[in-house]
Amino acid sequence: MSRPRRRRRICGKPHANYFKPAGIGKCELEVLVLAMDEFEAIRLKDFEGLNQKAAAKEMNISQPTFHRLLDSARKKIADGIVNGKAIEIVSG
Repeated sequence: MSRPRRRRRICGKPHANYFKPAGIGKCELEVLVLAMDEFEAIRLKDFEGLNQKAAAKEMNISQPTFHRLLDSARKKIADGIVNGKAIEIVSG
Protein backbone atom coordinates (compact mmCIF):
# COMPACT_ATOMS: atom_id res chain seq x y z
CA MET A 1 0.00 0.00 0.00
CA SER A 2 1.39 3.40 -0.95
CA ARG A 3 1.73 6.36 1.36
CA PRO A 4 -1.10 8.88 1.36
CA ARG A 5 -0.36 11.91 -0.80
CA ARG A 6 0.56 15.07 1.08
CA ARG A 7 -1.58 18.11 0.49
CA ARG A 8 0.43 20.54 -1.62
CA ARG A 9 0.32 24.21 -0.78
CA ILE A 10 -0.45 26.41 -3.78
CA CYS A 11 -0.17 30.16 -3.15
CA GLY A 12 0.07 31.74 -6.58
CA LYS A 13 -2.83 31.65 -9.03
CA PRO A 14 -2.25 32.30 -12.73
CA HIS A 15 -3.75 35.46 -14.24
CA ALA A 16 -4.58 33.43 -17.35
CA ASN A 17 -5.03 29.69 -17.64
CA TYR A 18 -4.70 29.15 -21.39
CA PHE A 19 -1.82 30.04 -23.70
CA LYS A 20 -1.65 29.32 -27.43
CA PRO A 21 0.42 30.30 -30.45
CA ALA A 22 -0.89 33.34 -32.32
CA GLY A 23 -2.56 32.84 -35.67
CA ILE A 24 -3.71 29.24 -35.12
CA GLY A 25 -7.28 28.39 -34.19
CA LYS A 26 -7.87 26.84 -30.80
CA CYS A 27 -9.62 23.82 -32.32
CA GLU A 28 -6.57 23.06 -34.49
CA LEU A 29 -4.08 22.85 -31.61
CA GLU A 30 -2.93 20.00 -29.43
CA VAL A 31 -3.35 21.02 -25.80
CA LEU A 32 -0.81 20.27 -23.07
CA VAL A 33 -2.24 20.22 -19.55
CA LEU A 34 -0.12 21.84 -16.84
CA ALA A 35 -1.33 20.96 -13.34
CA MET A 36 -1.61 23.67 -10.73
CA ASP A 37 1.19 22.13 -8.64
CA GLU A 38 3.48 22.15 -11.71
CA PHE A 39 2.57 25.81 -12.26
CA GLU A 40 3.40 26.59 -8.63
CA ALA A 41 6.78 24.83 -8.92
CA ILE A 42 7.65 26.96 -11.98
CA ARG A 43 6.45 30.11 -10.22
CA LEU A 44 8.49 29.51 -7.09
CA LYS A 45 11.71 28.34 -8.77
CA ASP A 46 11.88 30.37 -11.98
CA PHE A 47 9.79 33.46 -11.22
CA GLU A 48 10.38 33.98 -7.49
CA GLY A 49 13.97 32.66 -7.69
CA LEU A 50 13.80 30.33 -4.68
CA ASN A 51 16.15 27.38 -4.45
CA GLN A 52 14.58 23.91 -4.67
CA LYS A 53 14.81 23.21 -0.95
CA ALA A 54 13.06 26.47 0.01
CA ALA A 55 10.46 26.09 -2.73
CA ALA A 56 9.70 22.51 -1.66
CA LYS A 57 9.25 23.67 1.92
CA GLU A 58 6.92 26.44 0.71
CA MET A 59 4.79 23.83 -1.10
CA ASN A 60 4.91 21.41 1.87
CA ILE A 61 6.51 18.61 -0.20
CA SER A 62 9.88 16.88 -0.31
CA GLN A 63 12.71 18.23 -2.45
CA PRO A 64 12.74 15.16 -4.76
CA THR A 65 8.99 15.55 -5.35
CA PHE A 66 9.50 19.24 -6.10
CA HIS A 67 12.25 18.35 -8.58
CA ARG A 68 9.94 15.89 -10.38
CA LEU A 69 7.18 18.52 -10.60
CA LEU A 70 9.60 21.14 -11.91
CA ASP A 71 11.07 18.76 -14.49
CA SER A 72 7.62 17.74 -15.72
CA ALA A 73 6.44 21.36 -15.97
CA ARG A 74 9.54 22.49 -17.85
CA LYS A 75 9.23 19.64 -20.35
CA LYS A 76 5.58 20.50 -21.04
CA ILE A 77 6.32 24.21 -21.46
CA ALA A 78 9.28 23.52 -23.75
CA ASP A 79 7.17 21.11 -25.83
CA GLY A 80 4.47 23.75 -26.16
CA ILE A 81 6.89 26.47 -27.26
CA VAL A 82 9.00 24.34 -29.61
CA ASN A 83 6.16 22.41 -31.24
CA GLY A 84 3.50 25.15 -31.24
CA LYS A 85 1.06 23.53 -28.82
CA ALA A 86 -1.40 25.21 -26.50
CA ILE A 87 -0.81 25.08 -22.74
CA GLU A 88 -3.74 24.93 -20.33
CA ILE A 89 -3.30 25.32 -16.56
CA VAL A 90 -5.87 23.28 -14.63
CA SER A 91 -6.52 22.80 -10.93
CA GLY A 92 -7.04 19.45 -9.34
